[in-house]
Amino acid sequence: MTKQNVKPEFVAAFTALTSLIAIGTISYHYLEGWSWITSLYFVVATLATVGYGDIHPTNDVTRLFTVFFILFGVTVAIASITVIGGRYLDKRQQKIINKTNKRDNR
Repeated sequence: MTKQNVKPEFVAAFTALTSLIAIGTISYHYLEGWSWITSLYFVVATLATVGYGDIHPTNDVTRLFTVFFILFGVTVAIASITVIGGRYLDKRQQKIINKTNKRDNR
């Protein structure tokens, strides 16, 4: 992928999503004392709206953080995944069009 092909919306979406995951993971690691992997697992499950329930915040500060993290985070995650997925679909469609054009020009 060349630099010319990378759209600012894609970079912004990717940066927002990775930043959100990083902020959540760091926050839960320090607020709850969970391992890095457990914190990452909880953040991804929360942002994906899976909510297994196997781990959960245990104190009021973390619960309050989680309320705002869910409201803000799910919105940002869905918007980011939409942009990233749209870029993938655009690229895929362009490959199909190029193959069709090459086949038709024979």
